Amino acid sequence: MPVPFTDLGRDHAPLRAELVAVFERVLDGGAFVLGPEVDEFERQFAQWLGVSDVVTVHSGTTALIAAFAALGVGHGDEVVTVANTFAATVGAVVAVGATPVVIDVDPATLLLDTTQLDRAMNARTKVVVPVHLYGQVANMEEICDIANRHGAVVVEDAAQAHGATWHGRKAGAFGRAACFSFYPGKNLGALGEAGAVATSDKALAQRLRRYRNHGGIAKYEHLEPGINGRLSSLQAGLLSVKLRYLDEWNACRRRCAARYLAGLTDLPLTLPSVVAPEAHAFHLFVIRTPLRDQLASHLRQRGIATGIHYPTAVHELPAFASRVVQACPTPVAEQAAREVLSLPMFGTMTDVEVDEVIAGVRSFFGDR
Repeated sequence: MPVPFTDLGRDHAPLRAELVAVFERVLDGGAFVLGPEVDEFERQFAQWLGVSDVVTVHSGTTALIAAFAALGVGHGDEVVTVANTFAATVGAVVAVGATPVVIDVDPATLLLDTTQLDRAMNARTKVVVPVHLYGQVANMEEICDIANRHGAVVVEDAAQAHGATWHGRKAGAFGRAACFSFYPGKNLGALGEAGAVATSDKALAQRLRRYRNHGGIAKYEHLEPGINGRLSSLQAGLLSVKLRYLDEWNACRRRCAARYLAGLTDLPLTLPSVVAPEAHAFHLFVIRTPLRDQLASHLRQRGIATGIHYPTAVHELPAFASRVVQACPTPVAEQAAREVLSLPMFGTMTDVEVDEVIAGVRSFFGDR
């Protein structure tokens, strides 16, 4: 049977009445930008994360740019991150005039390799950006310790980690700031573009609120340069509804992941290295095989959708080839780009669908 990569329609169907009620409330209220819906979602999400403040913006990319700008990152500064991330992570660094520096990742988890991080730090390093890839939190104690020793701050890229934890604390509660995307396909997704910066630094939160609103504290009172990064009231209200179901959806993702791990364990491929199953948000379930393209084609013929996150290391993208500095060779990230394959995973996926994917993968390897 066909298995979609994700199914937003199925996710939203049981919530339709609640989502429509938000639209009607915003329509009748007339506050379409930075209205009470925005204030309420920021309060709810901050409480859920365990931070003092959440400042919403209109995309995850804007969240990264806003965080860097509010921290004073600019020309002459370096920002260290990983080579196997989405273009937005380094694109935001370039946008504020700083230099992205990439390092390799741990071969098991594909998360930031802390041994390489220490060697990449220097007097120009202003920020370290660990990426909580696929929904698993990087080793935040070591990362924060290394950053602190070098006088740098940590900004978490938590775009794939809504609800992931590390030793009981949620992703987004470790760094000076953390950036979230609410792109529709995320564990917590809007019905359009949306993002947020989480922080427990009150002064930083104030700067972020000014930055997203043209640097203003009131209408026509602008203290500093900024952008129009404001979130619509409608998206905030929709996110408030979906936040109530996020823990349930994440639990479903973990059950599906456990089923995948049990059903694929004896095959000649690399399964996700899960440090703690209950702490992983499983935004994606990513396997690795040198036969990635052939396997994807085989599954497609069976009606099973897959994805690739990501097919090219960021320093090899034409947009950044001359802008990104490699602090060290990145063979793990580059090999992963050639081998990673994301299997279907979403918050309302059924056991029958997981078993269909398992059968499809097993049939591919059974023919060899």
